[in-house]
Amino acid sequence: MTDDTLVSVEYVSKKFCRSLKRSLWYGARDVASALSPFSREKSEPAGERLSVPERKPLRPDEFWALDDVSFQLRRGECLGLIGHNGAGKSTLLKILNGLVPPDEGRIMMRGRVAALIELNAGFNPILTGRENIYNQAALLGFTQQEVKQKFDRIVEFAEIGDFLDMPVQNYSSGMRVRLGFAVSAQLEPDILIIDEVLAVGDVAFRFKCLNAISELMKNAAVIFVSHSMPQIFRICSEVIVLDHGRVVYHDTNVADGVSRYLSLYNNADGAVFGSGEVKVESLALESGESKASMSETLSLPYGAELKLSARIRSSPEFGDARLQFLFWNAEMLPVLDVISDDLSGYLVPSSPSGISEVTAYLPRLELNSGKYNLSVIAVNGDQSRVLCRHDNAAYLQVDAATASGAHSLSVAEWAVT
Repeated sequence: MTDDTLVSVEYVSKKFCRSLKRSLWYGARDVASALSPFSREKSEPAGERLSVPERKPLRPDEFWALDDVSFQLRRGECLGLIGHNGAGKSTLLKILNGLVPPDEGRIMMRGRVAALIELNAGFNPILTGRENIYNQAALLGFTQQEVKQKFDRIVEFAEIGDFLDMPVQNYSSGMRVRLGFAVSAQLEPDILIIDEVLAVGDVAFRFKCLNAISELMKNAAVIFVSHSMPQIFRICSEVIVLDHGRVVYHDTNVADGVSRYLSLYNNADGAVFGSGEVKVESLALESGESKASMSETLSLPYGAELKLSARIRSSPEFGDARLQFLFWNAEMLPVLDVISDDLSGYLVPSSPSGISEVTAYLPRLELNSGKYNLSVIAVNGDQSRVLCRHDNAAYLQVDAATASGAHSLSVAEWAVT
């Protein structure tokens, strides 16, 4: 552990039991075994990693919530911790914050630690915002004099001046986040742990927090957990991807880490909504020699051409329909709407047979790396009614050699004047 290393995590593992009754029984047995003078476990250093041959097998209903996790974090670095729900992120943060001990491995943390893990963590609901500022600061190890020097800055950052002397139990969730983050940020801890709480605040305050984190990183180490990939790109200098308790990616290439995280999600089943007056009977995606059909995935490089073809059926007496193709990223944010010249859905004239073959051609697809799902949407002529919305109709996997976190990339003609 070097002088500028503030967090060192070595081979940390943590197991839990799915059954409450068995968990209590295992706990009682483990305590009794640990207290026995004849127990072999007494010779094992607490929290140390067991060698592979000596690692005990899991008992019924037990599972590894974390399995062999290691990393170091130095002053001035921000680690993005990402993974699906249940991947082990919260367990790791609780271990780092000292709330639960690891079953194996070792953790060393140097300096003052501030953690924003839950909205109400550390707050006394019956005390006022003013009183909770001093309480929170005391928990972080700051003196009353230090708090007085920065009290006005904390209140100004939290934007709760009019509610400072109101009990915290009457605060909104956003106000509690602002207060908790303001205390942690303005008192400048050595290590700051943040778990998804910024998702609660409004957009303006989120930007304010991200800028504050960037400033804190000059003299602190930050561990940041979020399901918002733009936020991960915005502040993180490295990223760890957890999957079922194991590290599947750890590097300073944030873009590759995010791509690995998004690739963990399986294709969702198609879903059809709308009045049912239009039906998507078939779908084809083509790029060069590569092809994919309904529910399949088409892989292509950045900047490749893309041809979308749909066969739709509607009642002959229905009339015209407007068709569009909408691409969503893994966070279910719309990133590309394929439409017509008038910036609306392509008008498909009614057909006597009720069958129409519609094709849209994109000479250059400028989506960034990632996986995208496709919705085929049909509305009536005046766009007042959804006739069909077929979500997850097909998928795109785009490969782009870039570290950008933007959804789309545009190549310009550059010049120096």
